[in-house]
Amino acid sequence: MAENVVPHFHNTGGVEAISVGATEFMCIGALPPFDHPHVFLDMGDEHEIICPYCSTLYKLDRSLSPKQARPTEAVYQE
Repeated sequence: MAENVVPHFHNTGGVEAISVGATEFMCIGALPPFDHPHVFLDMGDEHEIICPYCSTLYKLDRSLSPKQARPTEAVYQE
């Protein structure tokens, strides 16, 4: 069951863009306690999406697995 968990990413580092391997994921903004509401983002057929809360630009990178990001620090793990 845990294998199907939606990946979560954050932009605590304040980078301009984050490359991700998933087209559906959650953005949490920054690490808790400075996170925003955890919002589900779905790129659909597009290759990038902007989080409506924190304005982080997420770009699809098919060379990454769905639970990976560049920079690697952007992957949120509880």
